Amino acid sequence: MTPVLAAWLAAGGPNQPNGQGQEFGSSEPIALLLIIVLFIAVAFLIRSMTRHLKKVPKTFDPEEQAEDGTAAEQAATEPVATEPEKQDH
Repeated sequence: MTPVLAAWLAAGGPNQPNGQGQEFGSSEPIALLLIIVLFIAVAFLIRSMTRHLKKVPKTFDPEEQAEDGTAAEQAATEPVATEPEKQDH
């Protein structure tokens, strides 16, 4: 007899439907507790995300640009100020 066939017969063989053993469908209370803790953590994360999203402005454009397009044209033509590079001596 092959080891696979021996293991299958020891597990219940053809008497068990779909190879489901005696403990199929049962779970431990720790698993239930873990699932509840995960649901609570997700609820707090959703609540926090909602609070942060309420603080986000509807638009990221400055107020001047929202009123007329002249500020956008001026910003495009002005040179960008950069920090001078630091040299090691």
